[in-house]
Amino acid sequence: MELLTITGYSVEFVKDPFGILAGRRYEFLIDLDLDEEDELYSAKGIYLRVVYGVEDGNGSIVKHDLIEKETERHLDFELEDDELEELAAFCAEHYKEAE
Repeated sequence: MELLTITGYSVEFVKDPFGILAGRRYEFLIDLDLDEEDELYSAKGIYLRVVYGVEDGNGSIVKHDLIEKETERHLDFELEDDELEELAAFCAEHYKEAE
């Protein structure tokens, strides 16, 4: 079952000019379609900013933020474990598009 309804996204490779990060980092901006009953819902729209790291072929979410579109206000909510799993799978499937 799909928990997050993704309506659009972009992904970019994050350059590390000083070589201080292990592996490679990718930044995703992911638009979400949320039900009005969802506690995360905002009429202004919500998107996720996700930093996804890949090292030795293994990927994981390094950081994620929920952000209100019109105001760019960070929302103080955490995703549920199953939502994070779904998000990690999405990032694993799409990070190579930034190459």
